[in-house]
Amino acid sequence: MASPRTLPAMTWTPDDFEALRPMGWRDDAPAALALAALPRAAVARVVGQHRNAYVVATTLDEARRVQPPAAWTRPRFRAEDRAVVGDWVLLDAKGEAITTLLPRHALLRRAAAGEHYQQQPIAANIDFVLVVTGLDGDFNPRRIERYLLLVQASGAQPVLVLSKADLAGELAADAAGLLAPLVEAGFPLHIVNGKDAASVAVLAPYLGPGRSCVLVGSSGAGKSTLTNTLLGRQKMKTAEVREADSRGRHTTTSRVLIPLPQGGCLIDTPGMRELKLVGEEDLADKVFEDIEALASRCRFRDCAHLNEPGCAVREALEAGALDEARWAHYVKLRDERDAAATTLAQRRNEAKQAPKGTRPKPGGKDKFGRR
Repeated sequence: MASPRTLPAMTWTPDDFEALRPMGWRDDAPAALALAALPRAAVARVVGQHRNAYVVATTLDEARRVQPPAAWTRPRFRAEDRAVVGDWVLLDAKGEAITTLLPRHALLRRAAAGEHYQQQPIAANIDFVLVVTGLDGDFNPRRIERYLLLVQASGAQPVLVLSKADLAGELAADAAGLLAPLVEAGFPLHIVNGKDAASVAVLAPYLGPGRSCVLVGSSGAGKSTLTNTLLGRQKMKTAEVREADSRGRHTTTSRVLIPLPQGGCLIDTPGMRELKLVGEEDLADKVFEDIEALASRCRFRDCAHLNEPGCAVREALEAGALDEARWAHYVKLRDERDAAATTLAQRRNEAKQAPKGTRPKPGGKDKFGRR
């Protein structure tokens, strides 16, 4: 077998990826596996996104502004098929334009705000999503459940982070108790003071070499403060929250990928006040697995959990074993997910009938199996 030095010029070699590994490149990820079928070209990671251009990096020390393929600028082109921060792409010979979007191993997304259903990608190729919630007026278990559904559907692993422990007092213990069903389901929970490096050191396992992590949470939750502490310098702007409702101002206005001293990469995102489900979330996947398990024990398979005899859900509610607020939120999210799934199926059917060049190949997938 020929050594890497004697391989043909168009063949990929291990040296092609050395500079990419500090930016989160994984040799076992779909992006790496897809390259075997592609001609050799410059590989870059998207570290910033603008309206009509992207910022990509081929090494930690080099970033450039490049143009997207023409098809991505067309109105009917699906947002989830364009690159987003965290994506791996191939560049043209001049390094001035993106030619290929490599397949992803994770894509965090939500349904965009507004009446017209569209998916809004947030970050791609991430390993962990830190769901940051402030231990002040920002704390809301129901919103955390919604975040977890979106993260579970992304392919990344969610981690619960309660920030502002220095301001919490007894609320920290109360908050941990309210999140007990989620912790019991297997979601890691960390309570930190985002201003204290020793406190945030507990997050190190998610931030090491080869790891890509994204912070999500509402404005004022402490994401930028946490980012600055992890970096060891004041890179991200921070601002005081309003005393009335603990809401913050949007100090982070765009998604950016930042190399960390710990060896991993971090994506900071603007606060999201609306978290609409996309229609592909699985409520039985840890977040509400306890409720789904209860429902499976009802006497009737089509039990509506109202007044039917032998309803395990009603029995748990009456016994206090299931929290009424959590059950009500489960029903709300289930109905929202089902409605979004119907709309998503309609949109995909419309995409198949769209003019050539504005949609993926027939069957809803491109040559790499992306939908």
